[in-house]
Amino acid sequence: MKESNMALPVSMGALLRADLPEDAASRDDGLCVVGVFGKSGAQPGPQKETILNDLADKHVFSLFGDPEDGGTPDSSIRAFYQQESRVLYLLLSSVCDGRQLLRACESLSAGTGHSDAHDVWTRLDRQHCLHLLYMFSVCHVLLLVHPNQTFDVTHDRLFRALDALRQKVLPLMRAAVKDCAVSKEWKLNCRPCPPRLLFVFQMSGSLKVSGNGPESGGNPDKPKKHSPRRRLQHALEDQIYRIFRKSRVLTNQSSNCLFTVPANQAFVYVIPAEDEDPVGALLGQLRSVCTLCEADPAPAVSGPRRYQQTRRSARLPGGDPAGALMGGGQLVDCSLREFLWQHVELVLTKKGFDDSVGRNPQPSHFELPTYSKWVQVASRLHQVLVGDPDEDVADLALKVQGQLKVLEGFLDADTKFSETRCQKALPLAHSAYQSNLPHNYTTTVHKNQLAQALRVYSQHARGVAFQRYALQLHEDCYKFWSNGHQLCEERSLTDQHCVHKFHLLPQPGEKTDVDRNPPVLNHNSRGRSTSACNCGRKQAPREDPFDVQAANYDFYQLLEEKCCGKLERIDFPVFQPSTPDPAPACPPPPRPPSEASEPGETQQAKEPSAARSHTPPADASLSLDLSLGQSSDSSGPYGDGERPEVQPKRPSLVDRQPSTVEYLPGMMHSGCPKGLLPKFSSWSLVKLGPAKSYNCHTGLEQPGFLPGSSFLLPWDLVIRSRSEEDAGLTEPLDGGASSWPAPNKTLVGKRGSTGGLGRGRRRDDVARIFVGFEYEDARGRRFISCGPDKIVKVLGPGGAKDPATRVLNTDMPLYVPSPSQGRGLKSHFAQLTRLFIVVPDAPLEVTLNPQVQPGPPPCPLFHPEQTDLVLPPDGFWVLRFPYSYATERGPCLPPKENQPLNNYKVLRAMLKAAAASPPPP
Repeated sequence: MKESNMALPVSMGALLRADLPEDAASRDDGLCVVGVFGKSGAQPGPQKETILNDLADKHVFSLFGDPEDGGTPDSSIRAFYQQESRVLYLLLSSVCDGRQLLRACESLSAGTGHSDAHDVWTRLDRQHCLHLLYMFSVCHVLLLVHPNQTFDVTHDRLFRALDALRQKVLPLMRAAVKDCAVSKEWKLNCRPCPPRLLFVFQMSGSLKVSGNGPESGGNPDKPKKHSPRRRLQHALEDQIYRIFRKSRVLTNQSSNCLFTVPANQAFVYVIPAEDEDPVGALLGQLRSVCTLCEADPAPAVSGPRRYQQTRRSARLPGGDPAGALMGGGQLVDCSLREFLWQHVELVLTKKGFDDSVGRNPQPSHFELPTYSKWVQVASRLHQVLVGDPDEDVADLALKVQGQLKVLEGFLDADTKFSETRCQKALPLAHSAYQSNLPHNYTTTVHKNQLAQALRVYSQHARGVAFQRYALQLHEDCYKFWSNGHQLCEERSLTDQHCVHKFHLLPQPGEKTDVDRNPPVLNHNSRGRSTSACNCGRKQAPREDPFDVQAANYDFYQLLEEKCCGKLERIDFPVFQPSTPDPAPACPPPPRPPSEASEPGETQQAKEPSAARSHTPPADASLSLDLSLGQSSDSSGPYGDGERPEVQPKRPSLVDRQPSTVEYLPGMMHSGCPKGLLPKFSSWSLVKLGPAKSYNCHTGLEQPGFLPGSSFLLPWDLVIRSRSEEDAGLTEPLDGGASSWPAPNKTLVGKRGSTGGLGRGRRRDDVARIFVGFEYEDARGRRFISCGPDKIVKVLGPGGAKDPATRVLNTDMPLYVPSPSQGRGLKSHFAQLTRLFIVVPDAPLEVTLNPQVQPGPPPCPLFHPEQTDLVLPPDGFWVLRFPYSYATERGPCLPPKENQPLNNYKVLRAMLKAAAASPPPP
């Protein structure tokens, strides 16, 4: 190769790809490969590039970095071939250099987490190890450069990691070079020889020691044989050799080691610090040049230390003998080039390195390759270890990457420490999770216990493995929870949890099976209450319901067979299918609040109508197939818009005939679409008998009523004869302000008398209706209310004295505190369950129109499937309200202890009465 072809260093990949011609005379000459690696500090001083420039005796490597490296912190190898000396220099730049370290820090953004930053450093460390392994496989001599005069003991761990990695990937390297035209020993060991490692240190100015003056503490009359710098070199050699021997990086047989050190040659060189006195330095150089060297050879230094040998025979080209003596008997320190060249000459002269020690030292293989052979082997190893592999060695390169895990135990001490800490913290976190746990528990309990476990874990776990073991803690706790400890997440319509573990609901016609996994069971919260039937004459215990059909239909159907099945009733319209497989209606999206109320609708809402229907928010069906149901917060069952304060319009059912294909999957309320009916009615209207079957002196003779609270409230209506009719007497008798006098004012009769039954008026002119709002709590205790906050209390004969006007003209609460709270701290509520109406045998039209708001706005208004229902005369009617209310979005839960009860109400004007029109003649 011509010198002009290698005027500048090139990258290793470019060197191996280039087809550079060689001179015919030197084509068969051997090649010595010298590698330089190590650390460079941030402080000013000789860098690795400066050292290589001194060795090549020309300015080859730039001190400001390679412009071709792209500014990345990745490791790279640059090469320079000096043909006249047949030496190829390889320079490794890695994250151990200050410039590369600065680039790596700049590449990490400010938001990079600890774990991500650790991954970056781990990748750079692995890359550095692969490049080092490559240099230990292709070089004869290696220079390890230190930025100061102290040996870095972390290199011991690095070399042990490289040795372990080399043993793992050696079969892969043999497969890569098996076709190369080199010797068998080279193919077997994948290197031309066990490389010799030399150490270069840089002395700092603080450790400069002047000769043997008084300030040095020595005797000036007895000069020492070695300079302070050489004595430092000997001390470093002893220290390094002991460290590597103790860690078994160096053994007796050099062929089994990653590298060798010479037994009878110096392998440590300390670069002296720059003299701070330039004038004195120039004078010293001038003095040394002018000093005449003695003609007689210096006597050999005697002593047991191998480092005190003079090696006068090792003459270096262009330099002074290494063991020459200065005036005063002190040995002359050699230069860095002279120090290296005594090892290079052993390679170029094919003598090799005989560095094995012990009683039976085994000679190690040695080969001095030509440039072409070396390039052939180096190219194959470069593709497998550090470069872009070709297709034929891509599998080998992939396998080499898979063997890098062996480095973790040597180099990644942070990860090893972190994993040890996290592994010790995991059992503590598991114990914290399982402490005070019931056998089956819900998601909320699981999350709370998991948060406690994570707090315990975070107190003990540290390092980069924190997140990985935290995820493992999540998985372990979830597995423990789901492996037979998961409680059914479904809540009843009274907001009680199912007590069964995770299970499936039985399909229609399927029986329960406890032995299945998961089991097939019905929901059960172990909550029981006492309720009366539709007519109220029979009470029975009931289970806590989980769906609307069980709450409002199935329980009452079972009691109908025993009590009120034969009573006259008014059936509310329900869905009548015309196909064998009807489907629930797909609900439309809810209307925006701006469209919910219009001026025309507000005006029409105040006018009575013959029949009305309602329009709902719409969502999924209430049928639940799995026990993990939806959450039921206060706003979930309602639509997105808010209900206006005025009563919303309820358009008539005649606008659209009820569908026979689609049914309403829920209860009727003010947000339902037109023309849809549910499969069953949640309301019931039965007739206990004629009007005279109610005795106002004895009250209701039904079980569960509190003493004196079973009396209905009277409602007296004035009915005038046909001859006395005038334009003002045909007003509706609905208990409103138009038909009833103001409070504390008497009703003036025909002859000026006061009272309901004036002396001059016939008895047929006044009709009395009895009304009773019945409340029932979970323990079956019942009572009639005579106001929003008052219970009927009759102590003597004569019945209730309070008129029904108060309860008809106000919004009655849906829930009231139970009069018997019991011993517990939890408050109990009584719910409005029935409305008793006694319609007399008189020419009256009593219209029933109940509207219930079971929650705060925007809760819709619930009503029966048929509104504005006219009750026939001469009847004792009972309207049974739903036990639970639910929309398509979920149940409307009962109020909590801290929720105001005024949001749960039955709207006023539920009953309206008017004089019946006479039949046409």
